[in-house]
Amino acid sequence: MEITVKGFKHGERIPDQFTCRGLDTQPTVEISDVPADAKSIVVIMEDPDAPMGTFTHWIAYNIPPDTYRLDRGSKHSEMSFGINDFGNEGYNGPCPPKGAPHRYYFRAYATSLERLPNGMHRKPLDDKLKSSTIEKCEYMGTYSNG
Repeated sequence: MEITVKGFKHGERIPDQFTCRGLDTQPTVEISDVPADAKSIVVIMEDPDAPMGTFTHWIAYNIPPDTYRLDRGSKHSEMSFGINDFGNEGYNGPCPPKGAPHRYYFRAYATSLERLPNGMHRKPLDDKLKSSTIEKCEYMGTYSNG
């Protein structure tokens, strides 16, 4: 399985348009080579370098396994968004304090999960992923604010 985030290469700086300094728009995410036995896909974006510990920016789940592209504003009828650490449902991009660059991981999980309720928070979702992940992959970008 592979995840690609359009607009920047793995390990490179995330463009401002995907951050709080720009339009804060969700980048296009492509997922390929999903295992045949996957029932759904989960995508999580997080910053492990946040001052108070790992900060979740985006949770998307109930994604059908044959969905290979998530565009800004795309809403598949089955897809749900969780509550990020800003307290919002959906995507909020990088917005670190001034200082050293932070790493932002986009992770895709192929799971055996059938259907989860809307508006999940990270901890209950992580608990479900522990027993249902078939395969996972990641893509990383960096960002600093000044």
